Amino acid sequence: MGAHRLGGNTEYATIIVKVSMTLQSIWEAFRTPLAFLFVLGVLVFVHELGHFLVARWHGVRVLTFSLGFGPKLLKFRRGDTEYCVSAVPLGGYVKLAGETVEEDRTGAPDEFLSKSKFVRFQVYLAGPVMNLLLAWIAMAGVLYQGADVAIADSSPAVIGAVQQGSPAETGGLQVGDRIVSVAGRAVPTWDALNIEIITKANQALPVVVDRKGTRVDLTITPSAVGKFEIGTIGIQPVLRPQVFEIVPGKPAELAGLRLGDVVLAVDGKALAQPEILETIHKSPGKPITFSLERDGTPMELTITPQQEGDIALIGAKIYPWERRRIDPTVLQALSMSADQNWESTKLIGRTLAGLFKRETPVKQLMGPLSIATMTGQAAQLGWVSLFTFMAMISLNLGLINLMPVPVLDGGHIVILTVEGLARRDLSVRVKERILMVGAAMIVLLMVTVIYNDVVRLFK
Repeated sequence: MGAHRLGGNTEYATIIVKVSMTLQSIWEAFRTPLAFLFVLGVLVFVHELGHFLVARWHGVRVLTFSLGFGPKLLKFRRGDTEYCVSAVPLGGYVKLAGETVEEDRTGAPDEFLSKSKFVRFQVYLAGPVMNLLLAWIAMAGVLYQGADVAIADSSPAVIGAVQQGSPAETGGLQVGDRIVSVAGRAVPTWDALNIEIITKANQALPVVVDRKGTRVDLTITPSAVGKFEIGTIGIQPVLRPQVFEIVPGKPAELAGLRLGDVVLAVDGKALAQPEILETIHKSPGKPITFSLERDGTPMELTITPQQEGDIALIGAKIYPWERRRIDPTVLQALSMSADQNWESTKLIGRTLAGLFKRETPVKQLMGPLSIATMTGQAAQLGWVSLFTFMAMISLNLGLINLMPVPVLDGGHIVILTVEGLARRDLSVRVKERILMVGAAMIVLLMVTVIYNDVVRLFK
């Protein structure tokens, strides 16, 4: 009996392993479409759920709650509402009773147009607000996981290296320059500098730098990199290698090296991380002097690499740049998420304004194919990256839906506001024309982003 039971457990374990491997293979093969459908499904569901919940809260009868458009693939009815999944997954809708003047309205109190303008305002607003809440909560969840953050990102934009033949070198930037402003905008940190550069590919930008206390005015034209034409000028910050792992009992630990030590120089020479590793690997049994910074205090240690196989090692891992660990509490994560989403909101606003000012290249706009590709790339990096991407897209979706464009929620909100201030409703004919203009704008936008997607496919 015991042997039989053991054999049964072994067979059961084997089946579990095979099923797991099969699921993993399916995920690997269909990662991009599955990840895209997952992210899009969550975003659409949350958005439409906002409309649905607020409508029901105010007693509006909901006829349909659909994920997707077109023919209904799956559906069931509960009460007055039909819930369904439709064939085209690029969106969704909630159909309310008496939602438009074209419908056969009875004037019943549970019809949408029977409700006050304030109630209708809340119903329209609820969808975008739910997307903004999702962005806040999802990003807070990501931040709560903790992360190693590069210190250079929040440091002044002092140039540590200039790529040969890059726009920076051509434009006259030098190692040691501190970039003060780009196109009239102050750039106090590397993060701020990157934001100014990435959306300005192939545009001549006035750049102000501080060179040893002297102001220098330059003009730099970022080059476009990749199929998304991201702007870059070919510079990087001062990178200080840092110890992030020490093997017990090895030369590094015995000599007194500690986690977090910053490597300033090796045998008197300031070296990048690859050069430090090369020096160690080629120095078996030879003492090496490490100039370090520990908690802001300079010091020196002598470590003798030990031969292990074909190379010499000291028993420590060195990261290319200095970083710090952030492990926020739940409240801190929520606060950090709010700050980060607000900064992203301002950036999105500037990007949209840049489209009208011709500062943001139209080629950088992304359609469904590009978003699907980026979703797959995020999924490949893991769940943290996927949810980070979801938070970003949810924020974009919420803000775009609040834009005062007819057909979008923001357009309906503006119409209601105008009618409220005027204390009378716009005529059906005027509303139809407004909605037609909005629909034309949306169609033009879709044609543009799909064209961009198709062009990227051939790059």
